[in-house]
Amino acid sequence: MTLKVGLTGGIGSGKSTAVDGFRALGITIIDADQIAKSIVAPGESALQQIADCFGAEILLANGELNRKALKDIVFNDPDALEKLENILHPQIRLEIESQISRLKSEPYIIIDIPLLVEKNYQKILDYIIVVDCLPEQQIERVRQRDKLNDASIQKIMQTQASREDRNKAATHILDNSSDKASLLEQIKTLHDTFLRLSKQ
Repeated sequence: MTLKVGLTGGIGSGKSTAVDGFRALGITIIDADQIAKSIVAPGESALQQIADCFGAEILLANGELNRKALKDIVFNDPDALEKLENILHPQIRLEIESQISRLKSEPYIIIDIPLLVEKNYQKILDYIIVVDCLPEQQIERVRQRDKLNDASIQKIMQTQASREDRNKAATHILDNSSDKASLLEQIKTLHDTFLRLSKQ
């Protein structure tokens, strides 16, 4: 049986590093962010729904989504963000489930979902990994990576599930408060655990 393992973490937690760690071990990754990008490509129904909802000005001249214009609209407006997520997430979930159904021969797969807890993906998963670190580490890492100020980072963190809620949803926690070597060691241990569980 192929185990369905969701992986999530707050901004700056090191989720991408963890995903790369599982990928390096040969594990198939389903990437919700990639799916989100693909469903708003020109000609896709989600893009038309977004344009109908937010106006044609969120489209570029070539028909692609103007991501910056859309981000500017939803970043400061929780109602607008909710409207956008109500368009995107049902379609993202359908595509995740479709990809899962085609992967039958793997011991386990990782489904990388940033908003796993917020959008209640728990019910379609067997296990949930949360990549965790201290909030001040998240802020420092995002500041270094994205050159954002602390107020902007905290605003993003406030739109995400709390650290407590994420960790409560976890069946397994990867502690990324130390260095990359420590994280990769934990990933290898989890990998062995899921290989064992898939045989039961």
